[in-house]
Amino acid sequence: MALNFFDQFMTPIYLGIPLITLATLMPRMAFLQPTQQWMTSRFTTIQTQFINTTTYQLFAPLSLKSHNWALLIVSLMIFLISINLVGLLPYTFTPTTQLSFNMAFAVPAWLATVIIGLRTQPTHAFAHLLPESTPPLLIPVLIIIETISLFIRPLALGVRLTANLTAGHLLIQLISTAVFTMICSMPITALLTAILLVLLSILEIAVAMIQAYVFVLLLSLYLQENT
Repeated sequence: MALNFFDQFMTPIYLGIPLITLATLMPRMAFLQPTQQWMTSRFTTIQTQFINTTTYQLFAPLSLKSHNWALLIVSLMIFLISINLVGLLPYTFTPTTQLSFNMAFAVPAWLATVIIGLRTQPTHAFAHLLPESTPPLLIPVLIIIETISLFIRPLALGVRLTANLTAGHLLIQLISTAVFTMICSMPITALLTAILLVLLSILEIAVAMIQAYVFVLLLSLYLQENT
């Protein structure tokens, strides 16, 4: 039974086509493009307001040099939110439950911020490896620790997103299985468990959006250190 629970996190293949490819293309169809018309739909207006507000919240504390990354980071956030929410629907697949998928976004983005820091301000970038006024005996140890923490950052980005979404999906499946098991023998308990399942599903919707925001927020903080 435990293996069946984790089968949902395997990449399904239909007619030789990995469904992770279709799930990756889904966000492109979910969001509408702004038009030149004076009157737009409510969905387009809400979407534009959400993007503008999020962009302001992310880049208001950052320097002007970091604003060139606004399109990339906001697009990545919308992409992750869309995939996370679509994965909550029945008979769908969530690519962000795969660590390799998340690392494919975390590593290049983190590496780009590090390279920019080394190119534009190398002295400031290397200064992060050694805090000011460090005792001479602790200098080698602190350099090693700060270097390890630097290279752990992309792993932390990918693991955080993977772990939160995997735990939520697994918990939903466990509780839903309990509801179907108890519906005949203990209907009252099954009803109470079903209410808990609905509340957990609402919480999982919030987690799907928050984790995508946290992913790009941490990425923007890494960018702030290197620009």
